[in-house]
Amino acid sequence: MSKKKEVLYSVLKLAVIVFMATILGKLFAKLGFPETNIVVMYLLAVLLVARFTSGYQYGILSAVVSLLCYNYYFTEPYHTLAVDDPGYLITFSIMLTTSILTSALTTKEKLLTKEANERGKESQILYMLSSKLSDAADVEAVLKITVESISRLFQVNVGCIYVGKQSEPVYIQQSGKEQIHRGAQEAEAIRMIYADLRTEYLEEEDAYGYPVNGREHLLAVVRIDKTVSAEHLEEKKKLLHSILENVSMAMDRIEVTVERVRDRASMERERERANLLRAISHDLRTPLSGIMGTSEMLMDMTDKEDSRQKLLLDIYQDADWLKSLVENILSLTRLQDGKVVIHKEMEAIEEVIGCAVAHVERSFPDRSIQVEIPEEFRFVPMDARLMEQVIANLLDNAVKHTKPQEAITVSACYTKDTLVVSVRDEGEGIAESDVPNLFKIFYTSKTCPADVKRGIGLGLTICETVVMAHGGTITGRNRMDRKGAEFIFTLPLAEGEKEYV
Repeated sequence: MSKKKEVLYSVLKLAVIVFMATILGKLFAKLGFPETNIVVMYLLAVLLVARFTSGYQYGILSAVVSLLCYNYYFTEPYHTLAVDDPGYLITFSIMLTTSILTSALTTKEKLLTKEANERGKESQILYMLSSKLSDAADVEAVLKITVESISRLFQVNVGCIYVGKQSEPVYIQQSGKEQIHRGAQEAEAIRMIYADLRTEYLEEEDAYGYPVNGREHLLAVVRIDKTVSAEHLEEKKKLLHSILENVSMAMDRIEVTVERVRDRASMERERERANLLRAISHDLRTPLSGIMGTSEMLMDMTDKEDSRQKLLLDIYQDADWLKSLVENILSLTRLQDGKVVIHKEMEAIEEVIGCAVAHVERSFPDRSIQVEIPEEFRFVPMDARLMEQVIANLLDNAVKHTKPQEAITVSACYTKDTLVVSVRDEGEGIAESDVPNLFKIFYTSKTCPADVKRGIGLGLTICETVVMAHGGTITGRNRMDRKGAEFIFTLPLAEGEKEYV
């Protein structure tokens, strides 16, 4: 109801009640009732006006109108507002004062009752909301409870769209008693608009948009239909904020729960994977050593010109590759499980590089590796065994991606506080699409033939894990001066305490 209609309706109530009191007063006068009964009748009229209208003004107006009617119809001279008997002035004063006090007390009592009812309703809404939100198992359930509660509060259509990060965007709207569920293609645009909103709400074309912010990011947006007045929104502002805070906490709780479940599942899968790899590796290592030993013995027993010599060499090399792969798997699982302790000792990088080169040349006797070492001799804190494995893996990787005539170089140099080791080749280089994924576990290039045939994606992952455990860095890139790839890792020169992977 509009303000103007409400005023007219209240004035009409006042006129009807005072008119009825006057009619009854006339009846009382004909029946010979005392004037006090007529006065009480007008007091009752004032009381009724105060009860059935809103605000103090109608009660006070009814008191004045009742006094005038009593003077006009029931005091001599009749049908005039003149007063012959001065005693009536006292009667009028008492009557007016009593009417105004009665009206004021009745109106105040009515306002207090209305306020108490409103608070009770709000408390019930909050209680029901909190109770339902505590049982909500997913974001969609929270959205349904939210739109139902806010729609009940304002008696208008309410929608809520989820734009968080733990599930797909969804939009639910409460239209009357019906809930409409649909997808939210505009979720990204809404997230961009409301993420940095600095006002309490955003006035859209047909709705008021209220953001629901979580601890770290925007969770949802509540849209209240514009059929609700701005005054009503302001009146229910505190309650609405309480509802939005409860919704925010519920969504945060669900997001944290979902994230924990995902992390737990991911950890379980990773644990099972590591256990499987470890079991397979242990079971394969012993027979592979036997195959290598037998094939090597048969090669020694077979004439070099025998056609079977190449077959035995292939068996030996394949078994050696599988054994190297098994060792890498075991190393990686131990590193990831934190079971490898890095024992740093002051070592000479020249010796570590020499051992790694010797190991690779034993496996690839037809390949020659160039070594460049600095003239300055310094000791570097490192675990020599693990660093030898890092350099050997990088050299093995270079051998796979180069032809016999293409050079492979390993070099070392010192800066002010770091050791820099570089392994360079003149092979096929690194595809641009592979550069961001070089050190990811089990990643192999789809474009490089060597990776397609032999790669499993563990060598570089082990290198990165060991180097980072030493406090260093490792990068891979294409060479700038010529074709080929270059892997560079650094180690700090300052001796640190014993570290664990």
